[in-house]
Amino acid sequence: MVSNISHYLNRFKACLKIDQTIRDGVAEELYTHLEDKRQELEEKGLSREEASKIAVQSLGSPELIAQQIYETHAQGSWKEALFSALPHFLVALLFTSYYWQNIIYVSIIVALTVSIAIYGWQRGKPVWLFPWLGYYLMPVVITGILLLSLPQGWGWIAALIYIPLALFVFIHIVRQTARRDWLYASLMLAPILVTLSWFSSLGTGNTFLTASTLWASLQTNALWIVISFIALAGATIAFIRLKPRRYKIISLLIPPLVISLAVITTSRGSIHPWGWLILLFSLFAFATPVWMQARAQG
Repeated sequence: MVSNISHYLNRFKACLKIDQTIRDGVAEELYTHLEDKRQELEEKGLSREEASKIAVQSLGSPELIAQQIYETHAQGSWKEALFSALPHFLVALLFTSYYWQNIIYVSIIVALTVSIAIYGWQRGKPVWLFPWLGYYLMPVVITGILLLSLPQGWGWIAALIYIPLALFVFIHIVRQTARRDWLYASLMLAPILVTLSWFSSLGTGNTFLTASTLWASLQTNALWIVISFIALAGATIAFIRLKPRRYKIISLLIPPLVISLAVITTSRGSIHPWGWLILLFSLFAFATPVWMQARAQG
C-alpha cells in the first residue's frame, strides 16, 4: 500500500514540469521535510498513518506547490533562450545568404545540428535541446515527403518500407520529450510545422514537389521563409524567458499557426491535395501535445 507521503510526492512530481534534476532535488527536500514532520507528530503520540496524513495536509495541495515551484524555475536564462533560438537563426541565415543552394554549407549545418541534438539528449535533455531536436528530425520527415515525388508505383513501395521506420523514430522521440513536458513536444515540432507549411505550397494542380517547382518556390518565397524562421526564433526566446505557463502556450502557438495561415493565404488556397494532407497532419501533430497538456490539467 502506498503511504500518504509517497502518494503526495508522486502527485507533486507528476505536476512539476521542470528539469528532471531540479525536480528530483526539490522532491527530495520535500520528502525530508515531510518525514521530519511525521516523526515530530509520532513523538507526540500519533500513529504513523495519522502522522503522515497530518504532515501531508499541513503542506496543502501538491498541485499548488508544484505550480509555485514551476514559476520559480520555469524562466530560462538568456543564454538558454538564445541557444534554443540559434537553429532558427541558422536556417534564416541560410536563406538570407542563399547558402541553402550550397551543399557544403547545408551539410555543415546538418552535421552541427545532429551533433548538438545528440549531445543534449545524452546530457539529460536540457530545455535548449528541443528546438534542435526538431531540426534533427527534419531530414526524417522531409525524406518521407520526397518519396511522394517518385514515379507512380515506386513511391508507394518506398513509402511502405520507409514510413513505418520513420514513424517509429519520430514517435519514440516525441514520447520521450512529452515525458518531460507536453509543451516541449510542441516546441520541438514547431520548426517541422513551419517547414511543412512551406512544403505544402510547392505544388498546384496535378504537380507536386517536382525539381522545377521546388527550386522556383524556394527562390520566390526566400524572404518570407526567412521572416518565418526569425519569427519562430522570437517565439522560442519568449517561451524560454516567460514564467506563467499560459503565456508560454500563447507564445508557442501563435507564430506557427499564423505562418501556416500566411502560407495558405499567399498560395490563395491553390495547394496540391498532398500539400493539404501534409499541412493538416503537421498542424495536428503540433497542436496535439498542447491539447494533451490541457486535458491533463483539466
